[in-house]
Amino acid sequence: MNLVLLDQSDFVAPDQVRLEGRRLTHVKEIHRAVLGDSLAVGVVNGRMGRGMITRLDATALEMDVALEQEPPPKLPLTLILALPRPKVLNRALAAATSLGVARIVLLNAWKVEKSYWKSPRLSDENLLLQRVLGLEQAKDTVLPELRMARLFRPFVEDELPALVKDTLPLVAHPGAVEICPRDLTTPTTLAIGPEGGWVEAEVQSLLACGFKAVDLGPRVLRVETVLATIVGRLF
Repeated sequence: MNLVLLDQSDFVAPDQVRLEGRRLTHVKEIHRAVLGDSLAVGVVNGRMGRGMITRLDATALEMDVALEQEPPPKLPLTLILALPRPKVLNRALAAATSLGVARIVLLNAWKVEKSYWKSPRLSDENLLLQRVLGLEQAKDTVLPELRMARLFRPFVEDELPALVKDTLPLVAHPGAVEICPRDLTTPTTLAIGPEGGWVEAEVQSLLACGFKAVDLGPRVLRVETVLATIVGRLF
């Protein structure tokens, strides 16, 4: 937690907050903070600044806060991610958030097990928590937009054309002729498949929407590794 992320419900006065639970435990056990210490803070989807600890005990953390800094800009990137295995989903969401991805779509694909969509990790509470953890890591406050598309074909045919308009659409696909580009400045839409890869029909559907298939090299990588590698390369 490089930044203590605050919600409006934490405020007990315009410039005072009171925290309990996970954030209190982290500040005590990881930061080893004491009364009078100053911590980096920020409000969800708002400004950042510093918080001066005025109370810290077993039940609560209280701070006087001054929010004078804007959050870092998001990458001009929409990530379309085939729904990963549940134990990978948390890491992927937190990583995408910490990297500064602006929008995330969790998409069904042929090699996505149906059981993945029934995982408790797709609860609203967990999806929010993983993005919050990513913001805390990266010292950011703005949550990436997140939506789920449980049906591949309707999403690709009915919604994707508008989503990719005025962006550079890329699909990561091993064996593609073109190498993944570097150092982009244009808005980009990036599609990353499941660990087993996109099936050919899915690739063709994406190509029909204007996507360009790009390759990262001969190695087979985990989803979270591909995510960090390709986003770092693109931007």
